[in-house]
Amino acid sequence: MKLGLHVTNFTWPGGPERLASQLAEIAHTAEDAGFDRLSVMDHVWQIGHIGPPEHEMLEAYTTLGYLAAQTRRISLMTLVTGAVYRSPGLLAKMVSTLDVLSGGRAWLGIGAAWNEEESQGLGLFFPPTKERFERLEETLQICLQMWSGDESSFNGRYYQLGRLLNSPQPLSKPHPPILIGGSGEKKTLRLVARYAQACNLWTGPELPHRLDVLRAHCEAEGRPYEEIEKTVSYRFDLGKDGERIGQVIDDLKGFAALGIQVAHGSLERVWELTPIELLGKEVLPAVADL
Repeated sequence: MKLGLHVTNFTWPGGPERLASQLAEIAHTAEDAGFDRLSVMDHVWQIGHIGPPEHEMLEAYTTLGYLAAQTRRISLMTLVTGAVYRSPGLLAKMVSTLDVLSGGRAWLGIGAAWNEEESQGLGLFFPPTKERFERLEETLQICLQMWSGDESSFNGRYYQLGRLLNSPQPLSKPHPPILIGGSGEKKTLRLVARYAQACNLWTGPELPHRLDVLRAHCEAEGRPYEEIEKTVSYRFDLGKDGERIGQVIDDLKGFAALGIQVAHGSLERVWELTPIELLGKEVLPAVADL
């Protein structure tokens, strides 16, 4: 099993003046500890279960570009981009740029978007649910066409692009891996089976059922279920002094038994760095061969 560090909170001691240096320290520590990937949310306001909207939130792709310059090995991604927040052609270009400047370490993490409050607040496009999912599918089609080198026009229901020129192309071959986030059984997991290299699911009692649904969608699409990397979002709660490390290891072993290959985990006090180091020293070796 691999671990990803998911940074969800930028309200740290020292305030905005120290954000850049602290974020660099976090990235260096995660890479040195052996984490496989580093991710940020694609939000412009903080989300409710983490903090009030007024808390600090960095724009995702600017942040990932900064992290690309701070690291050398770790993969970089959003968990996950709201598909309707950016035009598909621009999004494909942004991920291509991140991939080139990071030396081939970019992923496209994407979903249909859900945060209506921030969208209304900053004037971001936020159509009804059905339309968001339809636009998500067209966005995936456009990204894949741009990354294939096919410059012909795209004429979808929602998006019309005259020439899908994308230069330079990503370094990742055949293209940056696509991860689709969400557990929706009828739409999201069908899109995973059709387009993605990975899924990201919530933990909980429904997880085995969601995997069964994904397997059924793969069968319907003629896609080997094993081709898709299964990941979960998880909270690395190590306890104040590391007393819960054993529980975290047990949780990860349970996920692995279900076929989960990556845990994207957040840390409540990530700026302290010691929890990241503990995960690298105590947890990663215990789950590396699962």
